[in-house]
Formats: sequence, structure tokens, C-alpha cells
Amino acid sequence: MELTEAHLQRIQDSLPVERGNVSMEVLNFLNAVLYVMENGCKWRRLPERFGKWHTIYTRMNRWSKSGVWDRLFARLQQEGVLAVELRVVSLDGTSVKVHPDGTGAEKKTVRRPSANPAAAGTPRFIWLPRMMSTPSASVFPPVSTETAQRAAS
Repeated sequence: MELTEAHLQRIQDSLPVERGNVSMEVLNFLNAVLYVMENGCKWRRLPERFGKWHTIYTRMNRWSKSGVWDRLFARLQQEGVLAVELRVVSLDGTSVKVHPDGTGAEKKTVRRPSANPAAAGTPRFIWLPRMMSTPSASVFPPVSTETAQRAAS
């Protein structure tokens, strides 16, 4: 929904007095805020026809802190221009699954090499292709001479 000049004239006394260098018309600003409210888009995704999103957001935030929106929406509903329905969604921690790391569970930090690396096969995660061609001490733990002799026989 977009407001027209006729709608703006009906709610003019509920708007704050503009001071300073105001580069945006009030009607365009109100339509931009109504667009975000109606479509649920992010401020950065506001169509360019409304102007700079940051300017609109800053003014909207100032009006919100000073109570202008409460007066304005009450007047819009009183005049029958706009019907606002508030919907609230609440999430409870009992219904949201959390990753085990987020619950304070112990983290697995100790590396446990296989007792028989030959039977275990190649590592599951290979970050660089050259890791398979040239084994290094960081990927494969050093093998004792006793283990090497047992594997050879």
C-alpha cells in the first residue's frame, strides 16, 4: 500500500516538524517504511525509487525512539487509511536444536591415531592433493622400527 497526497494531508498534524536540511519528502519516506513493513524486506533491499536506504532507516529509527510512529499509526487507523495487525513470533529454547558445541559439551581435541594405519586406509579429509603423494609427519605419525618390522612380516 502506498499513501497519497490526500492521505498525507489527513495525517499532517501527527507528523513532526521538519528542521534542518531535509533531502527527502515525507510522503516518499512514509511509503518506503510501509514498503519494508509490508514486504518484510531488509533495508538494503529497498527499491531505489525510495532513495537511500540508510537515510530512510536513520529517520525511521529517530521517529521510533521519539514516539512518532505510535502517534502516526494510531492516526492512520483512526482515519481509516491503514489497518495494522501486529503478529509476534516467539522462539523458546526448548524448541530450538543447538549444536553440541553450543551447549558446553566437551570438545574432542585429542587426536587418536589408528592402531593399524594400513588397515584404516587413507585419511578422510585431504586438504591438498599433494598430501597423498608425499607423506609428511604432520599427516602420518612416525612409525617405530618395531611396528615397521611387524608390518613387513
